[in-house]
Amino acid sequence: MKLKNIFNKINNFMKEAIAELKKVIWPTQKELKNSTIVVITTIIIASIFIGLVDIFFTKALTLFIK
Repeated sequence: MKLKNIFNKINNFMKEAIAELKKVIWPTQKELKNSTIVVITTIIIASIFIGLVDIFFTKALTLFIK
């Protein structure tokens, strides 16, 4: 009895998941490309900024310790 209940719950979950996925508005290829470019650009800029801050604090601490 419990095993049948588990399979019913799994089946119900799968049906609901598929129903929700049909409601999703998927991005077009152009939107996806533009979003990807924005994300990669943001990551590069953030990495450069963090690297520069790290170099600055490393140099400042080196001068401070000496």
